[in-house]
Amino acid sequence: MQKQMNQQEKLIYMTETPLPRLIITLAIPTIISMLITALYNLADTFFVGLIGDASATGAIGVVFPLMSIMQAVAFMFGHGSGNHMSRALGAGRIDDAKKMAATGFFSAIMAGAVLMVIGLCFSGPLAKVLGATPTIEPFAREYILLLMPGVPFLIGSFVVNNQLRFQGSAFYGMIGMTCGTILNVILDPVFIFGLNMGVTGAALATSIGQFTSFCVLLLMSRQGSNIRISLKNFSPTAAVFKEIFRGGVPSLARQGLASLASICLNLAAAPFLDEAIAAMSNVNRVMQMCNSAIIGFGQGFQPVCGFNYGAKKYSRVRKAFWFSVKVCAAVLIVTALVVFPLAPQIMQLLIKDSPKVWEIGQLALRMQCVVLPLASFVIMANMMLQTIGLAGRATLLATARQGLFLIPSVFILPGLLGLLGLQMAQPVSDLFSFLLAVPITVIAMKNFPKDE
Repeated sequence: MQKQMNQQEKLIYMTETPLPRLIITLAIPTIISMLITALYNLADTFFVGLIGDASATGAIGVVFPLMSIMQAVAFMFGHGSGNHMSRALGAGRIDDAKKMAATGFFSAIMAGAVLMVIGLCFSGPLAKVLGATPTIEPFAREYILLLMPGVPFLIGSFVVNNQLRFQGSAFYGMIGMTCGTILNVILDPVFIFGLNMGVTGAALATSIGQFTSFCVLLLMSRQGSNIRISLKNFSPTAAVFKEIFRGGVPSLARQGLASLASICLNLAAAPFLDEAIAAMSNVNRVMQMCNSAIIGFGQGFQPVCGFNYGAKKYSRVRKAFWFSVKVCAAVLIVTALVVFPLAPQIMQLLIKDSPKVWEIGQLALRMQCVVLPLASFVIMANMMLQTIGLAGRATLLATARQGLFLIPSVFILPGLLGLLGLQMAQPVSDLFSFLLAVPITVIAMKNFPKDE
């Protein structure tokens, strides 16, 4: 009975608390979690960059799309199950949420085990497919081999973190993600320099950090009124998987295409040598850090959106969306104004003694700063459409930035403008994604029913 009361109190809290206070309260831990995740992804780049070898730094960038593929699978199960859980909890269907939590988690672990085996068996061919040049390939292969054992734990961590977030318990997820990241940052210099393991040490530190986050997050999922993940609730039925895919495919498409786009970017950068691969990889990591706080804010908005949509309070969904867009746009404008003049110093921080990498990277970074504020609308629109179950439109919007517009830009613009075209590809994609997002989102909100 107490557990049921906790869930009822959470429903009232999510559907009646003033929106600015509610969203900001939920967003603070998710922002921290996203910054931590971005730091997690940036740590290996930073410490390997201190070696001063463009090929070693390039290897981290080459393997990054593979990591993104693993995260895409995790987001599909985590967002798919979490979206449904938030709507089910908003409608008072507790048992439904329990089944979705267990099925999303255990299915993801099994998918992670399959991906781990594939990676261990085909590390060499994978490095080549990911865009490794002959000088980068040995580093990339070593990195993959030690990264793969941590894949099931990586995927499991992201699933549990997202399920907690969609329940309005992002603080618990933040704790789990923080523990693994801190350990990774501590172990990176120990393994890379102290034990002289180089790129291999970076991969080992990452795998250990992933396992740590996984264990802590499982513990956090059993705290408070959170839905407990139990094998007895595992329900691998067609109806359950349909819901997971409906809510998760947009995330899979977005993150999967981001991986494909990164591979295409590596291939397009290869004619400009390892320095171009390293530079564009570093720029992508910096921009990921810039966007991480906004994605975190959006993840604070998502449970508000899901609970209120499930409770049929559609006007609160609209108000929450526009509040989030305004706050995020203001943050990104300030971020762009700070990063633009500091682009040379940021590039020098990420790799030692590589003037060519610095030169390529600083211009690409500044060009992306120009369109950075547009991401506020695109990210919030995609999250809202996905959370309320408009999978088709959410998938289209999710594929736009990293697929529909970026991949053609990566192949067309360098052919026309050389290296400048490579540096322009992402900003061009961001602009067209914004132009697509506006009509899709406005029409969707106009079709919301009246509040009940």
